[in-house]
Amino acid sequence: MDIIKTAKEVEKSIINWRRDLHQIPEIGLNLEQTSQYVIKQLEEMGIEYRKNIGVSGIVGLIKGEKPGRTIALRADMDALPIKEETGLTFASKNGNMHACGHDAHTAILLGAAKVLNENKDKIKGNVKLIFQPAEEGPGGAKPMIEDGALKEPKVDAIMGLHVGNLTENSKEGSIMISYNNMMACLDRFKLKLIGKGCHGAYPETGVDPIAMAGYFISNVQSIISRELSPTDPAVVTIGKINGGFAYNIIPDSVELEGTVRAVDQKVRENIAKRIEDFAKGISETMRGTYEYEYVFGYPPLVNDKEFTKDFIESAKKIIPEEDIVEMKKPAMGGEDMAYFLNEVPGTFFFMSTPRAVNGEYYPHHNSKFDINEEILWKGAALLIQGAMDYLEKI
Repeated sequence: MDIIKTAKEVEKSIINWRRDLHQIPEIGLNLEQTSQYVIKQLEEMGIEYRKNIGVSGIVGLIKGEKPGRTIALRADMDALPIKEETGLTFASKNGNMHACGHDAHTAILLGAAKVLNENKDKIKGNVKLIFQPAEEGPGGAKPMIEDGALKEPKVDAIMGLHVGNLTENSKEGSIMISYNNMMACLDRFKLKLIGKGCHGAYPETGVDPIAMAGYFISNVQSIISRELSPTDPAVVTIGKINGGFAYNIIPDSVELEGTVRAVDQKVRENIAKRIEDFAKGISETMRGTYEYEYVFGYPPLVNDKEFTKDFIESAKKIIPEEDIVEMKKPAMGGEDMAYFLNEVPGTFFFMSTPRAVNGEYYPHHNSKFDINEEILWKGAALLIQGAMDYLEKI
């Protein structure tokens, strides 16, 4: 099978699917229109599926003519609560927006599904199609796994991709790969520093939580700068602080919220503990107390080294070798594809698809984010080639 040729044959369909999906963006786990759209395409292709997996996820199954292993291909379907400002003729008008390329991911997977299903006589084993909700939050991969997305038949490996304007100088159509730790965890913490309110003119009669917060903010970054190896990427960011109601009153408490990003599980767990240590030490030293909540979100995304090596050899059949770029550093963003990769070996890769809006390239999660649709067929071809090669290998 000439995979490049067959992928190009479904290029127009991929673009049309992407544009249809772009106009009906939905967020979170409740993707009623999006899921129905995907189901309609699978039914037209004659692909069996299970719906309502992890609330609104869909799992399709293509059975090859010969017995063998099972590989899963995953795409996320959800959008963001952003009002679109791209000026596209097919722009969303419902207040949400596919500002992260998930419409393209879904369309690419539909394109791969069409080609694979039409050539299932050449497939040894099975291909699962995982259409996942809620990647942007609250998370759809874990509920799908709990609902059996990786079972019946048992999945042996998995692949996924992410499109967009990846780096400032990335070449159109190039891909970025990583042999191991590729993306960070996505954790959140809440801290309440509790003091005793009083008049600002008489601070000795109270316990000042704003002062506690100042010490905490100033000192918590020493976890990163003095307790971790400089070669262990990690971030602690406080993005929200709320306390006080009058210029001359010391409040009873101050609340802070922040995020932690780390690419190593042990580092992640240590940071969670040390943030509380700082909160406890500072609040007690300053005669106050504290309340602390740490939410372990998406885990670090770790690719399987051997699978990734094999995928690169497959990718060379689709794109020039110079367009396959190894990431030298992990990305500090989070991705719940990590849950799937914790369960089975596989790989996740980035594909550069930048498109300017009014002469400027915009990043993910921006109201003017857009992608170059002419490159999407390559994403389908890469998934098809990777899946076929994996299933052929004994």
